[in-house]
Amino acid sequence: MIEIRDLEKRYGRFIALNHLNLQIEKGELFGFVGPNGAGKTTTMRILSGLLKADGGTASVAGIDALHQSQELKSKIGYMPDFFGVYDNLRAIEYMEFYASSYGIYGKKATDLCMNLMDLVHLSDKAMFYVDGLSRGMKQRLCLARSMVHNPELLILDEPASGLDPRARFEMKEILKNLNSMGKTIIISSHILSELAEMCTTIGIIDHGQMLVKGAVDDILSHLNTSNPLVIRTLGGRDQAIKILKENPMVTNLSMKEQEIVINFKGTEKQEAELLSTLVSQGVEVLSFVRQSGNLEEVFMEITGSKEVLSA
Repeated sequence: MIEIRDLEKRYGRFIALNHLNLQIEKGELFGFVGPNGAGKTTTMRILSGLLKADGGTASVAGIDALHQSQELKSKIGYMPDFFGVYDNLRAIEYMEFYASSYGIYGKKATDLCMNLMDLVHLSDKAMFYVDGLSRGMKQRLCLARSMVHNPELLILDEPASGLDPRARFEMKEILKNLNSMGKTIIISSHILSELAEMCTTIGIIDHGQMLVKGAVDDILSHLNTSNPLVIRTLGGRDQAIKILKENPMVTNLSMKEQEIVINFKGTEKQEAELLSTLVSQGVEVLSFVRQSGNLEEVFMEITGSKEVLSA
């Protein structure tokens, strides 16, 4: 669906995109994660045909995003991070105005706009003036607006920005529903926990480069191998501590109630061997697990280390 190769963009001396590579398959709900200035919005604007790149290639559904911006418009629905609404229009009038820009008029436009507003849970607000809608409603209205031409791809830059928890939940459920209907969606956000719950894949970008891209569970699993091991015992605790202290792969041993927490730098095979040794030497092991990480920890670890990973 989307193919980006060695994409470059500079603003004077500032390098916004530094040979960015990214591939997104049709049907993905892709979460674009990165610090401010990492290159998320620049990438989205280039993909939408709103910004020229300085090098590299980018295509959407086989269309050259860098040189075929007119053809691109029929494939993409774009919702910027700062959107404009016409406050003196009713919600249905606002939608019909955008439908008219695609040559859709009259009853056909009204029916289409009402269906889209129903899709984003706004059909009961059709006759309300836009300036009377809450921020969350306005953002859902802009999402509906971006779909009047039935695009294959939705590019949404911080769609949950500034929303309260209930409005963020509503937006998340709408996007999951759209994805289940076959829409390919790119969404950027700083609300990392919600991306983990919602997206099929995520990509972490920093300094204009893609550091890691993959399924959320795969990324967490890939990085959790560096997390501490937590061992809970029912008996043989002193023996367990002795065994662990003698193992050269174990560092930073600490204890808390029934738990022994260690950093273990060995392979998965060595981890299994350590568990086998504990049990064979009389330690009653109740559990032996890695501490689970979360997306925020992954984000901090990757952007802090600048290590390029593949998951």
